[in-house]
Amino acid sequence: MTGAVRKAELHCHIEGAASPELVRAQARKYAADVSGFIAGDRYVWSDFTAFLVAYDGAASLFREPEDYALLAQTYLEGIAAQDAIYAEIFVSPDHAIAAGLSPSAYFDGLAQGIAAAKASTGIECRMIIVGIRHLGAEKVEAAARLAATRPHPLITGFGMAGEERFGKVADYARAFEIARDAGLGITIHAGELAGPDSVRDALDHIRPARIGHGVRASEDQALVRRIAEAGVVLEVCPGSNLALKLYPDMSRHPFDRLRRAGVRVTLSSDDPPHFGSSIGREYQMAADTWGYGAAELTAITRTSIEAAFVDDATRTILLGQLG
Repeated sequence: MTGAVRKAELHCHIEGAASPELVRAQARKYAADVSGFIAGDRYVWSDFTAFLVAYDGAASLFREPEDYALLAQTYLEGIAAQDAIYAEIFVSPDHAIAAGLSPSAYFDGLAQGIAAAKASTGIECRMIIVGIRHLGAEKVEAAARLAATRPHPLITGFGMAGEERFGKVADYARAFEIARDAGLGITIHAGELAGPDSVRDALDHIRPARIGHGVRASEDQALVRRIAEAGVVLEVCPGSNLALKLYPDMSRHPFDRLRRAGVRVTLSSDDPPHFGSSIGREYQMAADTWGYGAAELTAITRTSIEAAFVDDATRTILLGQLG
């Protein structure tokens, strides 16, 4: 069992962390119908496009700062109960605006929830602003310019999420330069639904410290060597990959092969209730599939904290909790 192992996750979309139970409560609050994407205690979708519809439908029911405070607190307290000591959440100003909320109110609400969870459990959390790829380069650049203003002290990184098969990576390079010039940590989704070329383009045009997913790089051994030599960290989300049918089962997932090839890999839950997962489940699946013990699992957490977009003083404290 992995219960005693300290955990950390670097790749979780905060709106995607809303449980069906919480979304149903929000739907009652706003007199909304969620039957199109929730059945019983589960989200319902058939492919990635339908998943995005469910994701956006749930996200639209968080409309006030207190809604986001509740969401962040619920998520963080939940993973703290699974021995997580650190998390980074992807936050989207575009989702906030679509819900009628200003970015500053959105960040403040999330920060209230983060503070409440820290007070109750000790868990640390930081926010990464993401641009939404399929909204186009102009929108992603706008998100980067907002991130560059450092609108909240807990915002420490910038990334890009959304439909990976939309556009070319080079189209978004300017957004990442804006964020990099502001001193923000850089990550980008690549190598999930699209293949190795997506990862290669991210390395060539974005030069990220981390790549969200990145697992399709495993199909190109030269690319795997490049990632390992560069020390780029992969934010791997096996449960998400299995749910989206990238791989038929955990034994076929490339996480262990990438790790053995020297790639710095981490474990995260992505959009946990949508994929029937959690950070605890991700660690447990790795332990069950590849026989990882506490030492191997703690080493994965150590990689996460070393790669975290956090100040050195906090990083030192977190590393000290690993024993």
